[in-house]
Amino acid sequence: MSSGEEHPRVAQQGPGRLDLNQFLPYRLNRLADRISDELERMYAQRYDLNVAQWRVLAWLSHCDDLTAKKVCTYTNMDKARVSRAVQALVDRGLVTRTPSARDQRVHDLHLTPEGAALLSRLIPEAQDWEAELVATLSAGEYRDLLNAMGKLERQLERIG
Repeated sequence: MSSGEEHPRVAQQGPGRLDLNQFLPYRLNRLADRISDELERMYAQRYDLNVAQWRVLAWLSHCDDLTAKKVCTYTNMDKARVSRAVQALVDRGLVTRTPSARDQRVHDLHLTPEGAALLSRLIPEAQDWEAELVATLSAGEYRDLLNAMGKLERQLERIG
């Protein structure tokens, strides 16, 4: 923004009043919840997975060196939720959990062939769903959205 140009501010609504529909944290959280709910409905109906299990599988799809602790960090999910998701995936034969050669207190997670096969079906469906969701945006709007999200994430790192 150029100097003198004002940022849109919720505070213009008056002291002690907050229009949540104009409050970015609320809107982003609401949107993220709705997106997660829709995706979970698809995962649950077709693959008997919940969001936490899907996130573990998704990270395993492109990380060779993954532990439950790293999943917690990458996904911002708590330890108990990740542990339950990993256990359910192990029980279904989609993931293996083995003691790390580097640290016996840590377990390495790996996709099984069955887990990889499931992801080979699930990922294209998730990508198709995402494409349908963002179809309302032009390529430039989509790029701008991702850039703006990146800026906000970097700003959170600076101010957090």
